[in-house]
Amino acid sequence: MTRIYPFRAFRYNPGLVHAEDVVTQPYDKISPAMQQSYYHRSPYNLVRIILGLPELFDSEENNVYTRAGENLADWRKEGVLTQDNEASIYAYSQRYEVPGVPGKTQERRGFIALGELADYSQGIVFRHERTLAKPKSDRLNLLRATRAHFGQIFMLYSDPGLTAEQLLFANPPAPDIEVTDEYGVLHRVWKISEPGKINLLLSAMQNKKLIIADGHHRYETALNYGRERAAQATSAPAERPAGNLPQPPYPEAAAMMTFVNMDAKGLTILPTHRVVHGLKEFDASAFLRRAAEYFDVQAMPADSETAELLRQLAEAGKTGTSFVAVTRAGTHLLQAKKEAVKARLTDQPERQRRLDVVQLHSVVLEGVLGISAQAVLDQSHLRYVREAGDAVQQARAGDADIAFLMNPVTLDQLREVAFAGDVMPQKSTDFYPKLLSGLTIYALD
Repeated sequence: MTRIYPFRAFRYNPGLVHAEDVVTQPYDKISPAMQQSYYHRSPYNLVRIILGLPELFDSEENNVYTRAGENLADWRKEGVLTQDNEASIYAYSQRYEVPGVPGKTQERRGFIALGELADYSQGIVFRHERTLAKPKSDRLNLLRATRAHFGQIFMLYSDPGLTAEQLLFANPPAPDIEVTDEYGVLHRVWKISEPGKINLLLSAMQNKKLIIADGHHRYETALNYGRERAAQATSAPAERPAGNLPQPPYPEAAAMMTFVNMDAKGLTILPTHRVVHGLKEFDASAFLRRAAEYFDVQAMPADSETAELLRQLAEAGKTGTSFVAVTRAGTHLLQAKKEAVKARLTDQPERQRRLDVVQLHSVVLEGVLGISAQAVLDQSHLRYVREAGDAVQQARAGDADIAFLMNPVTLDQLREVAFAGDVMPQKSTDFYPKLLSGLTIYALD
């Protein structure tokens, strides 16, 4: 059973700070330039907690994690962060222009609440990507130091009846929080405290299966931390909120999540492009000869604009797996030879063999370029890039050996793989826009 709970969120005090000065993109989407910008915006910007800058004389006693804990405690004492009086859920809307489709605007709607953490084996929460050890270690250190969740794990569920949308977004009042981020996305949040409305929503969610769209590392970190703390939990909470609303059995048993209906409008999945670098004696001509065993290779104009490369890639993707490979020596469209690829991937189920990202990792990176699966996990020769133009520039400037532009995974593919208990390679999906961190905070203490 899916268990979802309202909570008394800590939120930034609008009398002391402006939301646009203190909220951030998720920690793993913050570039060094963005990190510096956030630092300069406000002494209370959340980046000082979720992705603090290291200092020259950092030690076990004084480091990015201990400073994060100190900042959180200080901001609570100073009233910069204040806790809501009532257990609530938080309706969350994001209005955005679809990247690469000028003039097309969409709105994604969901709600923020606590979700009980469940092992994947329980068949309640399903993942779709592999995770990496280093990010999980980093987030666990932060969670131990702060005992708080600052960003929401992005969860998908299915409800063709649109229950949440009808309950939460029918004639909404003025939002409690409204902020436009650096990508032009308008984020709006409404606090929902009526016990009757909350109980209706929680009841409607009880039989839902959840797919992690974004936040695999934070989910697994929270799950592991909850296991650490479970032995110390002696009883259920003593207090019950108004309306007899449910609470987690102990604080660490749940994490802050945003729940979004897969059957509603507004979901956009972008590709994450791959940039390969640091290969010993890389030769573009040799790569293309080896790739031709599995792909039809077609030369493209060397000076093609990125938008045109993406247009041709999308067109080619309608009939099968396709990539654009960019090197200093030229640009080529690779279209899969289905039987050759199938013969290479005989150990994979059909639903995996059809995925562009699986073919790229297993056939191209491992088979053609000889990059081991462990090296991919360690990111020894691989960078993940959202902006196709950045990937193309790195390859053409010689800052990388080769860049691969990709088509996005579809929602149907993601659903099929997740519910089958399979996982895709890491960074297979990029849901756009991201959920802002700092809109609500779940403090375990």
